This record gives sequence, C-alpha cells and structure tokens, in this order.
Amino acid sequence: MTGEVWKRAGIVSPCVKICMIHPEAGLCTGCLRTRDEIAMWSRYGDAERAEIMEALPDRRSRLVRRRGGRAGRLQRKD
Repeated sequence: MTGEVWKRAGIVSPCVKICMIHPEAGLCTGCLRTRDEIAMWSRYGDAERAEIMEALPDRRSRLVRRRGGRAGRLQRKD
C-alpha cells in the first residue's frame, strides 16, 4: 500500500536526467522539450502533455550533431 502513495495518475515527464538545451534548436538534448514545456509541465493537463509527447520523436532530427568540438573544428578542412 505504501508504494501506491507515490504513483501518479496521468502522463509522466519524459525527463531522462540529461538536461542541456541545444543552443540552436532550443530543445533539451535529453527529453526534446523546449524550456517553456519543461517549466510548464507540472501545470499542463493530460491533453497538453499527450500532444507534447506525440511531437517528441519528430524533434530528434532538429538536433544537429556536433562534430568533435574544438578538436573536430581544428581537424576539419572547410
């Protein structure tokens, strides 16, 4: 019975504890939500959360992969 106290009805957060906002896409690289979506998540109802969750897989392509940081830039011949 004690375990049931901590269960929450509704859609849970997609957070995976990798919290870093991509500078160009404006999305968290872990959960793919925007800053506003992250901030408002606890206030959203199930319909709003479901809409965001449905959009997340398509957002992955908006993240441009970095190519090795400074070392990659030094090695690259543009």
